[in-house]
Amino acid sequence: MITPTAALTACGLAFEVIMQGRGAGKPDRAVNERERAMTKATWWAAACAAGLLAAGCGGGMPEEPADTAAEMETEAAGGSGAGTIQRLDPRLDALVPPDAVIEKVAEGYMFTEGPVWDRISDTLFFSDVRGNAVYQWSETDGPGTLLEPVFDGDREGLALISTNGLTLDENNLLVMCEHGNRRISRLEADGSRSVVVDSYEGRRLNSPNDLVYGPDGSLYFTDPPYGMQGQEESPLRELDFNGVFRLRPDGELELLVSDMSRPNGIALAPNGATLYVANSDDSRKVWMAYDLDENGASNGRVLRDVTGETAPGTPDGLKVDQTGHLFATGPGGVLVMTPEGEHLGTITPDERPANVAWGGNGNVLYMTASTGVYRVALATAGKLSGPFRPY
Repeated sequence: MITPTAALTACGLAFEVIMQGRGAGKPDRAVNERERAMTKATWWAAACAAGLLAAGCGGGMPEEPADTAAEMETEAAGGSGAGTIQRLDPRLDALVPPDAVIEKVAEGYMFTEGPVWDRISDTLFFSDVRGNAVYQWSETDGPGTLLEPVFDGDREGLALISTNGLTLDENNLLVMCEHGNRRISRLEADGSRSVVVDSYEGRRLNSPNDLVYGPDGSLYFTDPPYGMQGQEESPLRELDFNGVFRLRPDGELELLVSDMSRPNGIALAPNGATLYVANSDDSRKVWMAYDLDENGASNGRVLRDVTGETAPGTPDGLKVDQTGHLFATGPGGVLVMTPEGEHLGTITPDERPANVAWGGNGNVLYMTASTGVYRVALATAGKLSGPFRPY
């Protein structure tokens, strides 16, 4: 019997063979658009042949776009363009305008993830988890390539090699979760990369997934095992838990949470006193909330449990707006929740979203979703990444 892990490994190997020599990953060139479409079809043929139906990267592997609007029963639906907006509570109108429209701004990728907006250059950066590249998009210049390849080392034992979560530090430099190198790195101004963190108490990290800076400059990140073949059973694994960490500005690395099965997306409340972490486990699809202070994380509690939801997707990337509302990818799209976990509605682009970022002046929500990138203008705003700016 072919296990999901074996299927993922086989598909990954098939994908890598197909990609070699094609120069894929440059969506600004028409020839590579055609190659990417062919590659996607071939890779998915291999996936179907192997029976790969389960997610291997938390939010799920790229899938054929689903008509989620037709699948979901809604009390009130709105929006047009490249998706729908499900309205479950009148309070959603104060966050997502009734006339909000979802737009697709870029397409032709393998599996988009980890978006971050640079307000200095008005550019969105995002990962292609399967394309081994970091891409960029702007209103004026369209799509382009920032970094390719991300990883060019020994791939033995690795299931994923590219970047995932991205953010910007206080100097507006790109900080990246790297699966293949099992570390968090910084892309310096000269194009070189420096290591931010790669180990805990002398043991290598699993495969950092997502990250966020706190008001004091501390870096919070999740470390699930998705980058390694076999995950917990991988001989490469040195830690015996999947952790949530805090890296202080002085370089001290603290383990905050060690009992989550699949910690993935991570965000902070506006005052920095509450830590939110998504658990991307089909058997326990929850968002956790923790009280946060100088001593660590405490009072862990389930903010919302969607384990019984039948819509596709698991909790993955998330952001918090200036009023404390969560915009969190999960079953059915991007769930909009109150600070107490009440579900107000869902933003559903045409493809399954894996992560989100604030863009524009903080009032535009960008969504990385399977092969594309989408956005929707909001009536609320969130704090942009990069040098600290108050709301």
